[in-house]
Amino acid sequence: MILDAFAPLYPWFKALHVMAVLAWMAGLFYLPRLFVYHSQIPPGGGAEHARFVLMERRLLRAIMNPSLIAAWLFAILVLMSPQAAGFWGEGWWHAKLLCVLGMTWFHMYLAKHRKGFERDERRFPERHWRIMNEVPTLLMIVIVTMVIVKPF
Repeated sequence: MILDAFAPLYPWFKALHVMAVLAWMAGLFYLPRLFVYHSQIPPGGGAEHARFVLMERRLLRAIMNPSLIAAWLFAILVLMSPQAAGFWGEGWWHAKLLCVLGMTWFHMYLAKHRKGFERDERRFPERHWRIMNEVPTLLMIVIVTMVIVKPF
């Protein structure tokens, strides 16, 4: 549904969307890195473990979750503006949306494993988290390329 009343607000929605995405991406880059370092602590790591649990929980709850919600909310508002009417049929838009859904899934994946770390469970070795640390970068490259270059 496109609302003409949103037309004058389009630049604001777009700016707020970009700001929310930047905050979200910062968290998506940092949380897997924290998992890398947390994996280096032996189970039952006492104060060090507790410090990582606190950092991971605060990052997810205070930065990542609110920015994820804001990014989606402002994206929906951008898409409801008349200026976005032409996006729906474009191939680049579908590719971008698929990658954003992948980024959202990755966020949930990290949130799930944060709870495991909190319980002092280590389902994956440090190497796994080093590889996972690259996922948001790859998705970001595709998303930015789709939005700026619009290759198809």
